[in-house]
Amino acid sequence: MSQSQPQPQSKSKSERWQWENGTAGAAAGFATVAAMHPLDVVRTRFQVNDGRVSTLPSYKNTAHAIFTIARLEGLRGLYAGFNPAVIGSTVSWGLYFFFYDRAKQRHSKNKEGKLSPGLHLASAAEAGALVCLCTNPIWLVKTRLQLQTPLHQTQPYSGLYDALRTIMREEGWSALYRGIIPGLFLVSHGAIQFTAYEELRKGIIDFKSKDRKKDSESDDKLLNSVDYAILGASSKIAAVLLTYPFQVVRARLQQRPSSDGIPRYMDSWHVVKETARFEGVRGFYKGITPNLLKNVPAASITFIVYENVLKLLKMARRKD
Repeated sequence: MSQSQPQPQSKSKSERWQWENGTAGAAAGFATVAAMHPLDVVRTRFQVNDGRVSTLPSYKNTAHAIFTIARLEGLRGLYAGFNPAVIGSTVSWGLYFFFYDRAKQRHSKNKEGKLSPGLHLASAAEAGALVCLCTNPIWLVKTRLQLQTPLHQTQPYSGLYDALRTIMREEGWSALYRGIIPGLFLVSHGAIQFTAYEELRKGIIDFKSKDRKKDSESDDKLLNSVDYAILGASSKIAAVLLTYPFQVVRARLQQRPSSDGIPRYMDSWHVVKETARFEGVRGFYKGITPNLLKNVPAASITFIVYENVLKLLKMARRKD
């Protein structure tokens, strides 16, 4: 009997420290948003500008957009939607890394050695779908706050809480999930990014370790912040190029309806048809320049913070 008692205690301790992945992800998400939010505002405004009737100013390029927003709207315009962006990114990254780690553990339960690329992909896709369902209302509010300008014709939202309350009153609960379909397709973005990250990470570790026998602890020591920056940036570029059109579709769906309550686009297929008809393939890549300028360094920041916070938490666990 005495020999069987330590097992539940060990399991409880292990489950407790599974939250280290969520904590590291949340810290990474907050750092990313704080550094890169103005480019996110610019990207969103480019995405929804379809060249037809719009309350948004016309921007020539990313630099012109930043200058124009700063001149006409000030710092507040450059950081429009910052609060939901911070909440959404922090919660999303925290949940993503937590769900991703749990999925990897489950898939590797009956496996010996490292997971295959296919299982990394499945783990990332599962985590992304769960996060999307949890956070879509926050991203919808962020998009709408970013699109508010001095030219906006309807009563502006005063903040996150007012936006949520107004949307539910005027459009109903279902409006909080506008853009959920392209959002679920965007799960492929995270899946591609994390699969690329894991495979590149293994390649760098193998290159650095050569034939030396290594375990999980030595893997941590082999990689530094420069490696994490390169891994994060490279994996993000691959994911952005392959999945960006879904971001454009989602942003256009999440716009606030006009004063008569009629949405600009009815559903995802309507967005695809109208964009292809009036703008061609180029329309699906509007805003990709500020998106890359934001997300490539942001991915580097995210993984530098994540990996280093994770190292600290693991060190604390060993001392516990």
